[in-house]
Amino acid sequence: MDHGGKLERLVEIMDRLREPGGCPWDHEQSYATLRSYLLEECYEAADALDRGDSPALREELGDLLFQIVFLSRIAKEDGKFTIEDVIRGIADKMIRRHPHVFGDATARTSEEVVDAWERIKRAEKQSAGGKPGGLLDGVPGCLPALLKARQLGDRAARVGFDWNGPEPVLEKLEEELSELRSAVSEGRNDEVQDELGDVIFTAVMLARQLKVDPEAALERTNRKFRERFAWIEQELVRRKTRLDEAGAELLEQLWGQSKSALRRP
Repeated sequence: MDHGGKLERLVEIMDRLREPGGCPWDHEQSYATLRSYLLEECYEAADALDRGDSPALREELGDLLFQIVFLSRIAKEDGKFTIEDVIRGIADKMIRRHPHVFGDATARTSEEVVDAWERIKRAEKQSAGGKPGGLLDGVPGCLPALLKARQLGDRAARVGFDWNGPEPVLEKLEEELSELRSAVSEGRNDEVQDELGDVIFTAVMLARQLKVDPEAALERTNRKFRERFAWIEQELVRRKTRLDEAGAELLEQLWGQSKSALRRP
């Protein structure tokens, strides 16, 4: 049967890989071994998004989908759930959590949608017999620290625990920088990490107030740094000077020149 691009065809391929006579490598995989591949595919898909590379995004989404099918196949072998259960579960969840679309509720703004989503989520957990958790318990512990900080701030802000605009956050950032500066200058090395963490966390809170994605902002700066450093390397090659022999003064001079050379129109 020709399933074309349907999900059933991918499931059949996965079944063949795991069945006797299939692929030895696929036979050896487990939840633990696939975890790193799952994260890797997520990051590669995010990278394609950042670069606006649609062909790459299509491919990376396929790789990510394969990991979902793979993990579901292992779960099926363990008698826990199937890919059909995964699909049915997310479809049912989307209908339940969008009563303003599939029911009689109303939601005029994105904020109202988010509030309703959280209320429904808490109700689902209670009806399933789960213990009422704290407001921040829903933030996954395995998230990258920058994303986790943003989600913690977002959740706290929902109950009014937030700054009233960016100016107070800027003042708090200056305070945290002052404390970091004091810890460094006074040699209190055991406090430097904590103070630096406070600075970064406050910077993420500032990004929230400015409605800037801190991850995207940092990645933008990462790209600028790479581009400028690559320009310096090329300039040193042109001057027939080794990078490790250039010296701090010349590198700083070239860094300033790179900003002008790479300035976008």
